[in-house]
Amino acid sequence: MTEPFRVPLSERFHEAAAQWADERIMEEDAALEAKAEQALLEIEHLVANAQDVDFEVIDDGDAIHYEPSTALAEFLEEQAETSGVDPETVLRLYVDLFAGAFLSDDSVTPEA
Repeated sequence: MTEPFRVPLSERFHEAAAQWADERIMEEDAALEAKAEQALLEIEHLVANAQDVDFEVIDDGDAIHYEPSTALAEFLEEQAETSGVDPETVLRLYVDLFAGAFLSDDSVTPEA
């Protein structure tokens, strides 16, 4: 087992969750949880082929408490060593990267 991470959620993440809530006519708390699940699941799936994640939104929606799979923890450690930051920061960056996934403007492609 790996140690749980505390992943702060960025303003960009909160904006994506608010957009998700607007697009799906749902409460922002539920949208925040949905976006967190999407981001973590995408990351775990890409690294460890995981199909499920268990996490908790904490600090009134300002962070996620998450224990990564062994494969993801090892990947984050490698990335942290390469980039000179801690594994939690690497995970935070990936979560922020995937914040915009599945939003309506995520399907917009650049003009040729």
